[in-house]
Formats: sequence, C-alpha cells, structure tokens
Amino acid sequence: MRLDKFLAESSIGTRKNVRTYIKEGAVKVNGQVITEPAIEINENIDFIEYLDKVVDYRGKVYYMFHKPAGCITATKDEVNKTVLDFFHEDNMNGIFHVGRLDKDTEGLLLLTNDGEFEHHLMCPGKHVEKKYFFVALGSLNEEGIKRLESGISIGEDGVLTKPAKIEIAKHGSYKEFEEEMDIRKFYNMESNCYNQLVVSGYLTISEGRKHQVKRMLKAVGCYVVYLKRVSIGSLMLDESLEKGQYRMLKEEEIQKLLGNL
Repeated sequence: MRLDKFLAESSIGTRKNVRTYIKEGAVKVNGQVITEPAIEINENIDFIEYLDKVVDYRGKVYYMFHKPAGCITATKDEVNKTVLDFFHEDNMNGIFHVGRLDKDTEGLLLLTNDGEFEHHLMCPGKHVEKKYFFVALGSLNEEGIKRLESGISIGEDGVLTKPAKIEIAKHGSYKEFEEEMDIRKFYNMESNCYNQLVVSGYLTISEGRKHQVKRMLKAVGCYVVYLKRVSIGSLMLDESLEKGQYRMLKEEEIQKLLGNL
C-alpha cells in the first residue's frame, strides 16, 4: 500500500494533506524519515510514525448520517455547527463528506475516508441518482412535470439539467398540508393565505449542481420550503436513525453502491 494512502485511511488527514506531511519530514517508516508519498509499505508489518507517534491502521470507513437542518456540510467551521460535530468517535481526522446538503436540507449524507468511493458516487459521468422528498409552495401541472423530466434551464449558461424523475405525492392547500403534516414546522403562513397551493413529491436527479433541486422547482414556479434526501443510488436512508444519528454502512450496502452486487 502507498504510504499516503495508509496515512489517509488511518485518519491522519486527507490524501492531499498527508502528502504535505510526508514531504515536510513528519513521517517515519521503521524509524527512518520518508519524504516520498508514493513509497510502498506493508501495513501489517511496517512501523509507521507521524510526529513521532505510532500510527494505527484504521482502514476504510463508511458512515450513513441522518443530517438535520441547521448544520452545514463541512468538516470544521468557526461559526456554524458542522455535520462532524454530531460524531462521537475519538478520531475523525481524514473523514470527509460525500457531496453536500444545504444547511436547511435534511436527510441522507455519507461520510468516508475513501476517495475512490466518493469519486464513484459524485463523478458526473457515473450518473448516480439522488432522490429528494420536497414540499413546495405552488403547483405542478403536466407541462411543468414534463420540463423537469426532460431537462430544464436553471440559469447556468443555458445548460439544461439532465433528465430527472418526479413523483407527485400530494397537491392541496396550505391548510390541508397543515392538518396532515404540520407544515408550520417548515413554513408558517398567515391564516388569510391558507388557500395557497402546496405540492409535495419526490425528485430524482443524477447530477449535483448548487441548490439544484430548489432551482429546478423554482424554474417551474414552485418555492421549496422543505427538502430531504432519501436515497443515493440503491441506498435508502435508514429511517430508524433519528436526525443527527449515524451508523456504519454494511458491507452489502457498500458493494451495491459501488455496483459490485
């Protein structure tokens, strides 16, 4: 195994960061300072030190996290609570999020120290689908649905989005939604506007432009007030996880995401 890969998978830092540490002479292999990140080591036999402390090989890790609204998808921030602030592991160095969710968006977020895993899921050429549940002010007719499904301009040089899938769950008034799902948790409207139309459903996309789901729905006249990612590829959010909770992915789940099953 390459030395930089070993250190990244041992949560010393990202692959990029550990290359810097190695080149700065902060890493020893069997007592000898090594400055070449690509050197091959045996993780089962060789004695690796970083800043004169023995490095225990952690290996690749994969977490499913139920992101709540109100925290940002980042590893650290001086102002806002981050997704990593919910983790209770002793060492989260080198762990990063796979893609992003907006601060006010809830749902499925994956975290790992495996760069190849992230690339497989986030590379545009892989076309891995991400499915979102939304609640939006407005309504969706057949024309709007067709535009979403065939590709729509969201203001980026006129480039259309890739074809999407949409499933309408419910059309109704704000008052109806308030009675059935307490929409006030997401958006509180004056009582004299309770006849405002609201639509809920699922939108599945295979790319990851900034605020894409919100912008796609806005392009057909819908203002998103609640958004939750419910799946990535074959992996569904484990609804037994409360918001802010996480668990390790099962080996079968990992292999399905990688297309090996």
